[in-house]
Amino acid sequence: MPLLRGMARTAVVAGTATAVSNRVSRRQANRWAQQDEQQDEQQQYAQQQQYTAPPASPAPQAAAAPRDQVAQLKDLAELKAQGVLTDAEFEAQKARILAGG
Repeated sequence: MPLLRGMARTAVVAGTATAVSNRVSRRQANRWAQQDEQQDEQQQYAQQQQYTAPPASPAPQAAAAPRDQVAQLKDLAELKAQGVLTDAEFEAQKARILAGG
């Protein structure tokens, strides 16, 4: 009888150890899989950022700038003609507009 108990105890211990070992292995495999997924997502995000379309060039704005300057200069001349601006203020504002600021 003691031999049978010893064998039974050994079987229980071995079975428990196997179950624990398998559970640990599954957990570790799941962690690795999650890490791989996160790395893949990060790589995909980085690739998407590389391939996004560049922002629109400022060329269309540059074409509209001379028209805006002309309109601003006309408004400025009207203010000077009305006496709202002095000659010095007119020249200062004109220089600012022509400088693009």
